[in-house]
Amino acid sequence: MAWPYASKQFCMCTVAVNLTQLLFLFSYIDTLIVWSEAENYDLALSFQEKAGCDEIWEKICQVQGKDPALEITQDPIDESEEERFEEMPETSHLVELPPCELARLEEIADLVTSVLSSPIRREKLALALMSEGYMKKLLQLFQVCEDLDNREGLHHLYEIVRGVLFLNKAALFEVMFSDDCIMDVVGCLEFDPSLVQPKKHREFLTKTAKFKEVIPITDSELRQKIHQTYRVQYIQDIILPTPSVFEENFLSTLTSFIFFNKVEIVSMLQEDEKFLTEVFAQLTDEATEDCKRRELVNFFKEFCAFSQTLQPQNRDAFFKTLANLGILPALEIGMDDLQVRAAATDIFSYLVEFSPSMVREFVMQEPQQTDDDVLLINVVIKQMICDSDPELGGAVQLMGLLRTLIDPENMLAPTNKTEKTEFLSFFYKYCMQVLTVPLLASTVDEKNCKDNFQTAQLLALILELLTFCVEHHTYHIKTYIMNKDLLRRVLVLMNSKHTFLALCALRFMRRIIGQKDEYYNRYIVKGNLFEPVINTLLDNGTRYNLLNSAIIELFEFIKVEDIKSLIAHIIDNYYKALESIEYVQTFKGLKGRYEQEKDRQTLRLNSRYRRDARTLDEDEDEEMWFNEDGEAIEKSRPEEEFPESFGKYMEAKKVKESDNKENFPKRTPTGSFKFTFSHSAGAANGTNGANCKPATSPTSAASPNGSPAKSATPPATPVVKTAMVGLVDYPDDEDEEDEDEEQSPRKRPRLGS
Repeated sequence: MAWPYASKQFCMCTVAVNLTQLLFLFSYIDTLIVWSEAENYDLALSFQEKAGCDEIWEKICQVQGKDPALEITQDPIDESEEERFEEMPETSHLVELPPCELARLEEIADLVTSVLSSPIRREKLALALMSEGYMKKLLQLFQVCEDLDNREGLHHLYEIVRGVLFLNKAALFEVMFSDDCIMDVVGCLEFDPSLVQPKKHREFLTKTAKFKEVIPITDSELRQKIHQTYRVQYIQDIILPTPSVFEENFLSTLTSFIFFNKVEIVSMLQEDEKFLTEVFAQLTDEATEDCKRRELVNFFKEFCAFSQTLQPQNRDAFFKTLANLGILPALEIGMDDLQVRAAATDIFSYLVEFSPSMVREFVMQEPQQTDDDVLLINVVIKQMICDSDPELGGAVQLMGLLRTLIDPENMLAPTNKTEKTEFLSFFYKYCMQVLTVPLLASTVDEKNCKDNFQTAQLLALILELLTFCVEHHTYHIKTYIMNKDLLRRVLVLMNSKHTFLALCALRFMRRIIGQKDEYYNRYIVKGNLFEPVINTLLDNGTRYNLLNSAIIELFEFIKVEDIKSLIAHIIDNYYKALESIEYVQTFKGLKGRYEQEKDRQTLRLNSRYRRDARTLDEDEDEEMWFNEDGEAIEKSRPEEEFPESFGKYMEAKKVKESDNKENFPKRTPTGSFKFTFSHSAGAANGTNGANCKPATSPTSAASPNGSPAKSATPPATPVVKTAMVGLVDYPDDEDEEDEDEEQSPRKRPRLGS
């Protein structure tokens, strides 16, 4: 059957040029217009937009003189006959079928094929086939044709049975898929006219496919339902060809038939407590033979797969039944066998999707009863690591399960508020080292690291999960990264020949920096961990690719977020290598941020000394007391104290004026940039100012975000000020600035803080 697709313009041409086609039966389905031109040859026009389809449909109906509101036009030749059918009683709405004889098979096949384009006639044909056992008589003719080796008749029967399946009627399926008819249906479908030799589907179903009863099923109805479901599924998936666009909806009832069969099977098994109890008894018995255990685990795997057809409330009841019977402890037994392990992992995935909390509760109890190597969650991790599939399809699925288990969003059950803390502590203690084994093993030596494609894919999956941990976990992953020096090991992969793996390593670092956590920042600075990233950027040259863009974005983020400690580290150590990159302004922007912070620090240092001078004036005011007659009395103080302070301040002012003449930081002998502040908080405390360590003083404390904090000591008692002139006058020192600083004494943050 041909189903050509056409544009609106093609359809307009067709309507204008060949109006004779409009005498045929047309049907209209959403964006499809379907009609028959000859025997066994149907055509359909498909439209991308419904508006275009409606326009053409109106023109067709206009030529035929029909109402466009109808979804089907009536064949003018058969119109009186159709009207006669409408006028007849409902029991008479049947298509007149030829006698069920060998000589009439071709006529029957033509009739079945011709009605498929008309919903009304399909309905009437289905009623006719169900009357007087007509379908069973047709299937009996199949046996006659096969005995006579009548290939022509067998080909006609193939068309008839295939067409009857497309009628999409559940009542017909009940007849065709019954025990005494289904194998004849399969036999008819073996003789496809397009094949030189018929397929041997019946031989496969009766001889090759074996039905194994892990525990004898005494319920005959249940056994029959299992056999029927398997065979109908085989017909749909194997025998019938892939349906065309127009045929897709013709098999919806067949899909529903299989679906409801599975629901019945699961319900009947679930209700048979004796059967399930016996299955679990054998599964948990360590004396059970390996081959028997494989069958039992595979049975539960199919059982869980069938359960996906249940309604949500029924599915919940099903998994609760399995949990109460002890499905999770049963899965731990016999894990040495590869087939058992694979099936158990599939069952585990169904349980995680059903209830992550239930699985977490179970696995946290395991260390008390077993070794780390046989923990169920570690078995799943090892199964992911050892996936033999070149595309790592199973590993991807299992990685998704692990993500579900460690996702804090799934740990918000109000009944157990400690679940997040307890499970993450368990996971990082017993499981994280198992997950990172391939990563650590592949990055022991930068020169000899494994770089084959499958290993790269696995490492990328592990890095994706670790990146998820950085984003959603805090204390646990931070501690693990620093204790294992994990970021340094990950950045070894920046040298991989597989760009996707280098990008995964970079994404891991980007997520760490994205946390804007000073513990992470100090770890990166101390370990000089920007070096492999910058080397990769330089090695990439001027190529404009994803790797280049990702690295630039990393530095752009640091610039935009103004992460001072990282900016200082990058400019101090790498600007000489980066200053030649001019196709983006990122690195010049970083240098600008660096210099702005340097100027800001210098200004704050000077402002501090100005305030020190003013404080001397205020101290002098505080030393003045009044006697009973209102005369001011100056409290005694060492005369040498003030001159000494003033001398220190003037010396600092000279150094500041000298520094202002230099607009650029001094270079070290190695060519890198270092800060050379003459007077800094660090210097005041006897430390090297270039280290950018936060200053401490008895009267100030730095706030965590680098902003000034309030004074740690209470302000001095207010006193009446006299109109005294300061020893040093600063014309640019405005009263408003003085008031702000007096209201909120602040400490000057350092660039490296």
